[in-house]
Amino acid sequence: MLKRLGWSFSQWVNLVAELPCPLCQRSSPQTFCLDCQRQLRQCQLATSGWNPSGKMPVFAWGQYSGGLKRAIAAMKYHNQPHLANPLGLWMAQAWQETQKPCEAIVVPIPMHNAKQQERGFNQAELLAKRFCSVVGLPLELKGLQRVRATEAQFRLSVAERQQNLKDAFSVGKAFLKRPPSRPVLLLDDIYTTGTTAHSAAQTLRTHGIRVQGIIVLAIAAKDLA
Repeated sequence: MLKRLGWSFSQWVNLVAELPCPLCQRSSPQTFCLDCQRQLRQCQLATSGWNPSGKMPVFAWGQYSGGLKRAIAAMKYHNQPHLANPLGLWMAQAWQETQKPCEAIVVPIPMHNAKQQERGFNQAELLAKRFCSVVGLPLELKGLQRVRATEAQFRLSVAERQQNLKDAFSVGKAFLKRPPSRPVLLLDDIYTTGTTAHSAAQTLRTHGIRVQGIIVLAIAAKDLA
């Protein structure tokens, strides 16, 4: 068959290995094609570090716009969980380049069980797994629990978001059994108003658990210092 087509085995392997880029559908040997990867990199913050946004320090990889906004939408709403692998890697690399070693435990922002079953995955959890596999920080998937289903935050005002998330979280089984002696680093995909992060952090702090800040893939432009 390959001889009739005039292909070598290596040419056939390369063709099979190339999949459509999730952002432009062009064939690419990598997750993102070179052009889309360039657009994503343009969203990366020039200086990665802690951003004193609101009441909680935020470590963000990039600005929530352009290619990064489209990549997050593709991951969450178009069933592309594998995108968490390169995106989580970039978060980890930025962290390693700028941060000193720390003793914190990473806790991803949880989804309600019903919503996670509908989507099939929690993108914050996937990003956290990749992030921790690179930086070597311990990961606790059961540090927090989302006990109440909530509306999508992007449709709501700031006041409505706060009410929407009231009593939405509880401390997870892992920390109820034994509260950690180390501080916690929350991790999520997007930081916009910070309502979700603050609600999750307050739940942990009520139980005497220290929260150092939150690590996110993307932060809204208005929250940049």
